[in-house]
Amino acid sequence: MRKTAFILVGAFFALAALTQTRAAHVTGVTDFFGVPAFNWVATTFNFGKIKVNKPVNHTFTFTNTGSEPLVITSVKASCGCTVAEYSKDPIPVNGEGFVKATYNAANKGVFNKTVTIIANTEQSEVVLTIKGEVVD
Repeated sequence: MRKTAFILVGAFFALAALTQTRAAHVTGVTDFFGVPAFNWVATTFNFGKIKVNKPVNHTFTFTNTGSEPLVITSVKASCGCTVAEYSKDPIPVNGEGFVKATYNAANKGVFNKTVTIIANTEQSEVVLTIKGEVVD
């Protein structure tokens, strides 16, 4: 009987702690947990009309508005025609970082490409978009 009571009390405290953690997460109290956060200037860029066979690039910038250093662990372009460079070092709190997307304008027509960023932020995946039209 004593063993069962001890297990029930332990389970109660574990559940109470988990509930408090979840409540803080839902209400947006993230500083307590030390979470980095992206604050992008923009997540979409339209090149407009660009010339065929003339690669173009755009640099997306962000600030870490969280309470811990931000680390980008992966950056993947949606196709081989787009290459991405990014801040490799941890971005300190209030520090700035970048993701530079270069599009190889080899084929004429409208394009809409994405670059997916994986980081140690609460929303671990962010998608950046570049678009435009390749003309003669």
